[in-house]
Amino acid sequence: MKVSLIVAMDLDRGIGKNNDLMWHLPSDMRFFKETTSGHIVVMGRKNYESIPEKYRPLPNRENVVLTRNESYVAEGCEVFHSLEAFLNHYESETERTVFIIGGGEIYRQALELDAVEEMYISHINHSYGADTFFPAFDLKNWNVESILEQPKDDRHDASFTVLRYTKK
Repeated sequence: MKVSLIVAMDLDRGIGKNNDLMWHLPSDMRFFKETTSGHIVVMGRKNYESIPEKYRPLPNRENVVLTRNESYVAEGCEVFHSLEAFLNHYESETERTVFIIGGGEIYRQALELDAVEEMYISHINHSYGADTFFPAFDLKNWNVESILEQPKDDRHDASFTVLRYTKK
């Protein structure tokens, strides 16, 4: 099983505010969709509920929601009550990549468990006053390559760079 993580964060490591996205970056959304399509996406309950209903579950992906709530149901999704339980269930998955897509608590748990072998991080060149942040990680454990540059333009309120981190 290959476990990747995908996130967009601002200059302050911010990833969200009031359980919502803070920016409008169409090419980052397209990158996310193209990268995760055909794979498994794993998210926390609050992150899942922040997706507009008409886009839930995310199409062309197996959607997994993590929640401590034992009676939680998300139509069209698998529900697990811990990241460990999810990882154990999918340990023999070889065809698809598991993408951790947030939020902050799920990212923290995945990094603490040392389960992530690849990260796609969109570094947005702006600060948005976030209330949820991507956890710090030790850069010396990762190889880094730039895979996408997007300048600020009439469709993107900030420039950003997507970096791919692979475990050393």
